[in-house]
Amino acid sequence: MTAATLVRRIAARRSIVFDAFVTPEGLTSWWGPEDIPVLSATADVHVGGHFKVRFKTLDGLEHECTGQFLEIVTPERIVMSWRWSEGGEPEEQGAVSRLELHLRAIDTGTELALIHAALRNETSAHSHEWGWDGALKKLIRNFAAN
Repeated sequence: MTAATLVRRIAARRSIVFDAFVTPEGLTSWWGPEDIPVLSATADVHVGGHFKVRFKTLDGLEHECTGQFLEIVTPERIVMSWRWSEGGEPEEQGAVSRLELHLRAIDTGTELALIHAALRNETSAHSHEWGWDGALKKLIRNFAAN
């Protein structure tokens, strides 16, 4: 198994970036690869609570990821299980992976380290890295516009 790891700097306070990962409003504003709209998002934010995000790719296919919050340390860390309940990376069908988000305060806002671990192979890791890169670009743009 392997992982996709991305580190980005975001021009917003940690608490604001944290909220973008745990509120439906926050998730719908940036989730998914470049130029892909989020159709719906839910988040029941407590250890054992679930999240679900549904989006549509440019080819018209709908994808849905779901998972459970495993660890929450506000506003520093979020750990979630992750699985594709519809669509997604074919390599990951039926598999559960792990998403870790580490938020560190810096002078210009927040440094985010995103680790999507326990992926099945390098092909899947590259696909998820591409998707997360596009999503995080949207997140960064959202905060730059404010």
